[in-house]
Amino acid sequence: MKYRTMGKLGIQSSAFGLGCMRFNGAASGDSVIDEEKAISLIRRAIDGGVTYLDTAYVYLDKTSEIVLGKALQDGYRERVTIATKMPGGAVHDRASMEALLDEELRKLQTDHIDFYLMHGIDRKGWEHFKAIGAPAFFDDMKKAGKIRYKCFSFHGSYEDFAYILGDCDWDMVQIQYNFMDVNNQAGRKGLELAGRMDIPVVIMEGLLGGRLSKAPSNVQALYDAFPVQRTPVEWAFRWLCNHPEVSVVLSGCNEAEQIDDNLRIFDTVEAGIMSPEELQLMDNVRAAYLSRTKIGCTGCRYCMPCPNGVNIPGIFSVWNNVSLYDTNPRWDWDLRQIREKGNGADQCVGCGACEAACPQHLGIIEGLQRAWTELTAE
Repeated sequence: MKYRTMGKLGIQSSAFGLGCMRFNGAASGDSVIDEEKAISLIRRAIDGGVTYLDTAYVYLDKTSEIVLGKALQDGYRERVTIATKMPGGAVHDRASMEALLDEELRKLQTDHIDFYLMHGIDRKGWEHFKAIGAPAFFDDMKKAGKIRYKCFSFHGSYEDFAYILGDCDWDMVQIQYNFMDVNNQAGRKGLELAGRMDIPVVIMEGLLGGRLSKAPSNVQALYDAFPVQRTPVEWAFRWLCNHPEVSVVLSGCNEAEQIDDNLRIFDTVEAGIMSPEELQLMDNVRAAYLSRTKIGCTGCRYCMPCPNGVNIPGIFSVWNNVSLYDTNPRWDWDLRQIREKGNGADQCVGCGACEAACPQHLGIIEGLQRAWTELTAE
């Protein structure tokens, strides 16, 4: 296992951090963790050299912290650092923040949390946390020894990220990043900004929820033609670890074979490891994925609101993602939400208001018809 210094904190961490959000369900139902298996996987990772474990209050119907707490008994807690998170929607004042933190400490069976994160914030979420006094609360909890580091995880624009990063004295940040997201959310600019500030960065969604773990045929052809053969998973993690600003890459595993494969990969990767030819390969891979785009919607939302409630950018986003990553739309969470809320393209009456507002001059009405036909085909 390769270890990295976490920026200004000066502490060492395993480059591979185990994400505790994707454990398989037990036979009694997918929302119930198979505790025995999950505990075995967590300890297998730690025995293999993993020192960073990531969970959250809401993961797996609020049971992930409980199972992690059980796994860290018998001397395992002393070997690792724990990251968990405070959801903004569950807190509204100091008393509720303190109650939630104490609940998490009980679940994790520990007297302190190493990395405590304001969960999944953008600028609006950060303003909420500021309004309820979270920055001062986190500082007070650091002094009390209940947490060690004040952190946040992020989903939003680069502009939001830069604002939040400069608005508080942060110890660590967690961002979504992978070779397809170089210009999305915080992106490469956000990663490099945190690096210049010497703030350690933990990476989530390095495989885009598993979508980068299996390549479509045109992408796989590029991997197959390269002189050195690696799996799509290894290429994705190798690309991430090439960045010197990256401290930890999170990976959720639900099988022992996945743990072992990650341990192998993260024993071979380090900053600056990729050759110019390998970096060019990943640029070509990104282009090959993007060539599968169905429609050039940028998500600007000038077409919204639709007078009939159609979620135009949402539908196009799902359509593009299903095509890019060759996934089954039946299992797409965003599509399911669109259908359940009645925001599907079946509500479109062809009024044309969206096309008149679209700065890309897209054929939205025809695109919606094609997208909905493909996405809802039985």
